[in-house]
Amino acid sequence: MSGHTGPDVVVVDDGVVAGRGGEIPVRDYRPASPAARTALLWVHGGGFTSGGLDQQESDAPARFLAAAGTPVRTVDYRLAPRALPWRDPDLTPHPGRYPAGLDDVVDVARALIEASGGPIAIGGGSAGANLAAATVLRLRDEGLPLPRSAVLAYGTFHAVLPEDEQVESELSGILAKWAFNPTMTRRMNLNYVGEPGALAPGYPFPGGADLRDFPPTLLVDARNDRLRKSGHTFAAELRAAGSEVRETVVEAQHGFLNKPRKPAFATGMRDIAAWLTAHD
Repeated sequence: MSGHTGPDVVVVDDGVVAGRGGEIPVRDYRPASPAARTALLWVHGGGFTSGGLDQQESDAPARFLAAAGTPVRTVDYRLAPRALPWRDPDLTPHPGRYPAGLDDVVDVARALIEASGGPIAIGGGSAGANLAAATVLRLRDEGLPLPRSAVLAYGTFHAVLPEDEQVESELSGILAKWAFNPTMTRRMNLNYVGEPGALAPGYPFPGGADLRDFPPTLLVDARNDRLRKSGHTFAAELRAAGSEVRETVVEAQHGFLNKPRKPAFATGMRDIAAWLTAHD
């Protein structure tokens, strides 16, 4: 592993974790003056088909939180094939489809738990929020320590996008009114799992699944984002399962953690940092 000091006085190291599907690239972000804080596994989004360690949504939140004292690991999980949102996906078998990416995140979580000597925190944005939530379920069912807390930003959690008239009425602008419509969301989900029969609650789609013992969870959604329907519904499901839940809505569109120079990024990250500190 080779380290360097970033502009936020954060030490960054690239490495790999041995996973069931091969070596998984990871990146560790450590405060220059380390403190005894719970490590966070942060998972980028990208519709299950894009993104990586250099993606802003992966790198910028990790740097922000490490500069605030939280050690962070990001993960370059395997990706499903690219697909166009205006046509049904090609369902030819592909090695990056479910459960490949989730297996990678679970394996990195397991390694981070072992390295930390105890529970971690977990979080992610968009598709990464889905994978983070699914990893909690996998850790629980595999008898591993559950995270101290979870942070789920503008996530997609349901195989079928829930209805929410209030969210729909608050959408503004051509892009927000088109993006993540029910047909588009179904195509994204189908491309991820590779077969219609897998479009159901469970590990690929934690929404509607067994959520018992889920850790305290912060959901950070964007107001002008149709996926807020999924986040709001998932929050209600977590509460029904007995979990501590906080919801916050940022005045922005989907993916605002991918734009670190915008005010919405700082707004969302301050909420996330405060949550992690309170649940350390």
